Amino acid sequence: MKKLNTLIQYECTTSFKYIWLFYAIEYAIVLLIYVIVAVLTGDPKNAGTNCLEMNTFIYVGILGALGYSEDFKMMIQNGFTRKYIFTASFVMFAFIGGIMSLVDTVTGNLLHYFLPNYSSLFGVIYGYGDILPNWLWLFLLYMLTCSLFYLAVLTVHKLEKTLSLCLGVVLVGVILLAVALFRYVLPQSLVDDISELATRAMGFMGGGTVNYLFPLLTLFLLTAVFSLGAYRIIRRTEVK
Repeated sequence: MKKLNTLIQYECTTSFKYIWLFYAIEYAIVLLIYVIVAVLTGDPKNAGTNCLEMNTFIYVGILGALGYSEDFKMMIQNGFTRKYIFTASFVMFAFIGGIMSLVDTVTGNLLHYFLPNYSSLFGVIYGYGDILPNWLWLFLLYMLTCSLFYLAVLTVHKLEKTLSLCLGVVLVGVILLAVALFRYVLPQSLVDDISELATRAMGFMGGGTVNYLFPLLTLFLLTAVFSLGAYRIIRRTEVK
């Protein structure tokens, strides 16, 4: 357990120091945009910067990919088991996701309050004023992104390059086939039922009400599936 705690501390500490650099760069660019707009139009509220959480998606996606590719060989060579490596990576994802979702929740609501033309990602979908669901939703969304990229990198590493490319082509083909089925093959009643199910999974209920439990549960289940897949792969991953 001591080795696991040491590994978790290393992963979290190493990743934590880059968060503030990310936000410093992001908000410096945002400030520059508003200054330029204010000078050109005389009204910074006209600036078109919205949904800054999308930048965080890119960051946590890269974090999820690097969670394997940067440290796996080093940790194996230093005697850490694959179970410990996966656990430490998952805790690090939760640690970073929790911090960044909190920052994005607070700043998103503050920006919308002082600059009403600004829209956060959660605000666009669900509206404003529900801070705790906002934070939990972003946290699980960031966890999902980390887990997905972690699984993707593990899969590419596990398979040969040719097989990885073939798998990518197959996935694209499956998506295109699913879109074609929805548009041209499936009966409209079935499409409507699937659309209603997806809408409810996002939390939109009858009568214009929103149930936050459903999207949170959906994100949690998807994260669990991707994480389980990553764990099963990393248990059989060899150092190359």
